Amino acid sequence: MPQLSAGDTAWVLASAALVLLMTPGLALFYGGMVRAKGVLNMLMMNFAAIGVVSILWVLYGYSLAFSKDVGGGLIGGLGDFGLEGLIGEKSLSGTIPTTVFVAFQAMFAIITVALISGAIADRTKFSAWIVFIVAWATIVYFPVAHWVFFFDDGNGGWIADKIKALDFAGGTAVHINAGAAGLALALVLGRRVGWRRDPMRPHNLPLVLLGAGLLWFGWFGFNAGSALSANGTAGVAFINTQVATAAGLLAWILVEKIRDGKPTTLGAASGAVAGLVAITPACASVTPLGAILVGLAAGVLCALAVGLKTKFGFDDSLDVVGVHLVGGLVGTLIIGFLASAAAPAGVNGLFYGGGFDQLWRQTVAAAAVLAYSFVLTYVIGKVIDKTMGFRISEDDEVSGIDLTEHAETAYDFSTIGGGSRTHGLARGTAVRPEHGARVAASHEPAPRSASDPTSESASEPTSEPGPEPGPGEPGQGPEDGPAAAPAEEKEGSWTR
Repeated sequence: MPQLSAGDTAWVLASAALVLLMTPGLALFYGGMVRAKGVLNMLMMNFAAIGVVSILWVLYGYSLAFSKDVGGGLIGGLGDFGLEGLIGEKSLSGTIPTTVFVAFQAMFAIITVALISGAIADRTKFSAWIVFIVAWATIVYFPVAHWVFFFDDGNGGWIADKIKALDFAGGTAVHINAGAAGLALALVLGRRVGWRRDPMRPHNLPLVLLGAGLLWFGWFGFNAGSALSANGTAGVAFINTQVATAAGLLAWILVEKIRDGKPTTLGAASGAVAGLVAITPACASVTPLGAILVGLAAGVLCALAVGLKTKFGFDDSLDVVGVHLVGGLVGTLIIGFLASAAAPAGVNGLFYGGGFDQLWRQTVAAAAVLAYSFVLTYVIGKVIDKTMGFRISEDDEVSGIDLTEHAETAYDFSTIGGGSRTHGLARGTAVRPEHGARVAASHEPAPRSASDPTSESASEPTSEPGPEPGPGEPGQGPEDGPAAAPAEEKEGSWTR
C-alpha cells in the first residue's frame, strides 16, 4: 500500500505550476513571431485554451484519460466525472494525492491545445477556435492521453501498457499530436492573405526570446515532473532536458550560419524549443551524452524542416509542423536507437545492442498518433468551417485580426510622446494595419489652433532644430513604426 510522500507531493505541485507557466510563455513566443496587428489574438487563443480545457478536464477529461479502461486500451470511462470520489485524503496516485496528479496532467492538456494555435495564426475566428478546443480536446486529446499515459498493469492504454512504447513526458501525446493537428488545420483554413508575397516577419523578437526562456524554465516541470516523485529519475530527466535544449539551440544557429551566413535570435529560440520537444519523450531513456545527440539531431532536422511549408505550399504560420511534429518524431523514434539500459527506463536501443525491438514499438506509436490526430482534426476543422466558418474575411485579415475580432490593438502609436509633435502621423492619414489601429482617411483640412504645432502661429521653431539625419541613418523616428520591407525577400529562418 503506497504511502503519501510530502516531498513527492510538493515537487509535483511545483511542476504543475511550471507547466502551466509554459502556456503564457508559449503565448509570448508565438505573439512575438506574428505581425503587430495579430499579437493580441495569438495571446487570446492561448489563454482561451487555459480557460476551456481546465473546465473540460475537471468535468470529464481526466475521467476519459485516466479512469479504468472500457475496452481495448482506447478510452477510459466516465466513472470519475467531475472528479467524483477523488478529492478525499485517502485517494492516492502512487505517493501523491490523486488531486495533485489531476492538476499536473491538466496542464499537459492545456498546452497541447495551445500549441496548435501557431499553425493558424492571423486568420482564425475566435468563436470557431473556442468550439474547436472543445471538440478537439474531447475527440482527440483525451483518448490519445489514455493511450500513452495510462498504465494499469497491462490493462491501461494500448500504447503504454500493450505495445510498451516509451514516451516519458509527451512526445507522441503532446507534440506529434499537436503538430499533426496544426498541419490539418493549416490545410483546412488555407494560406494567409499575401503569404510568400508580403513580408511576414516577427514584430517583436525580444518577446520571442522571453517566451522561449519561459518555456525552457517551465519545461523542467514538464519533463522532470513526469517522474511524479522527487527522485533520481527526475534528476536524470532534468539534466537531459538542459543539455538537449542547449544542443538544439547550437545546432539550429550552426545550420543558419552555414546556410544563410548569419545566426539569428529567432533561430536560437526555435532551436531551443526543438531540443525541448525532442527530449520530451526520451528524457528518461537516454544518457546525458545521448541527450546531447538528441538535441543536435532535433536542431538540425527541425531547422531544415521549417522550409517544407514553402516547398509543399501549406501555410503553417509559426512552424508548428517543422518544430513540434518533426521534433516529436525525432525524439520518439531516436529512442529506438539511443535508449540505454543505464537510463531510468532500463531499455537498450539498436545502438546499445537492443536490436529493432524498441524501434518498431516507437514507430507504431508515432504513426498511430500522427494518423489519428491528422484525420480527426481535419474532419473537425471541415465541420466547423462548413457550419459556422473557421476563417475571418480577407478584409478583416488585412485590417488586422486584433481589431476585427477583439476590438483592441496591442500598440497605440498615436499617443507616443505627447502632443508637441505629430510623430510622423500626418492629419488625415490612415494608420497602416501593422500599427494595429484603423483611422479613417480624410482630405478635409483640420481646424488649427494656437496649440497645434502645424498651425501658422506655431510655424516658427521655439528652439534650435535637431541635426539632420546623417548618411545611412533613417529619416523616420521609431514611433513611425517599421519601414516598409521589400516584397521579395530571401527565405530564411527569421521569416515565417
